[in-house]
Amino acid sequence: MPRVRRCKYQGCHAFAMIPNHYCAKHIEHEAEYQAQREKYRKHHGTRATTWHYNHVTRYRNTTKSEQNKFYHSREWQSLRALVLQRDFSLCKYCRTNVGNIVDHIVPIEWDQTKMKDIDNLVTCCRDCHAKKTRWEQIYYGTGLHNSLKDVPAITDIQLINELMNARERK
Repeated sequence: MPRVRRCKYQGCHAFAMIPNHYCAKHIEHEAEYQAQREKYRKHHGTRATTWHYNHVTRYRNTTKSEQNKFYHSREWQSLRALVLQRDFSLCKYCRTNVGNIVDHIVPIEWDQTKMKDIDNLVTCCRDCHAKKTRWEQIYYGTGLHNSLKDVPAITDIQLINELMNARERK
C-alpha cells in the first residue's frame, strides 16, 4: 500500500502520495511549496544560525568572549571532570537524575572571581539547569537583555532548589 499524507492545501482533506505534499487536484502548488521550503532552509541553515548565535550571544562583548574561551580550556576540562567525579554525576539540585552539566552555583556573569572556584561548581541535569538559568535571570539579572542586580549571592544549593522550583510552580 502506498504511503500517503493529508494535502497541504487549506481546506482540502484529500490524500497526497508521499513524497508530494499536495493531492492530484492541487499538485500545481507543489513546486511553489518546495521553493518556499528551500528558501527557508537556506536562510535558516546551520551555518548562518551558528554564526548569528556566536556573534550576537556568545561573543557579544569581550567578557563573554573570554568566558567562552575558558570553557574550551584544559583547565575547565579538568575542573569539570573533578566535579563530575566528586558529585558521582548526580544532579545536586533534584538529587534524582544523572547529571552531565557542571554549573556555577553563583553565575560567573554576576561574580567572575568564582569562575575557577571548585566550591562554586555542582553537577546538574538538563532540566534543573534550565530552571536554574531562568531563576538566575530573574534573581541576578543575568542573560542577554538583562542588567545585573545588586543582590546577595546565594550559595546554599537547597535554598536555590526551593527558590527555582517555587518560581516554576507559580
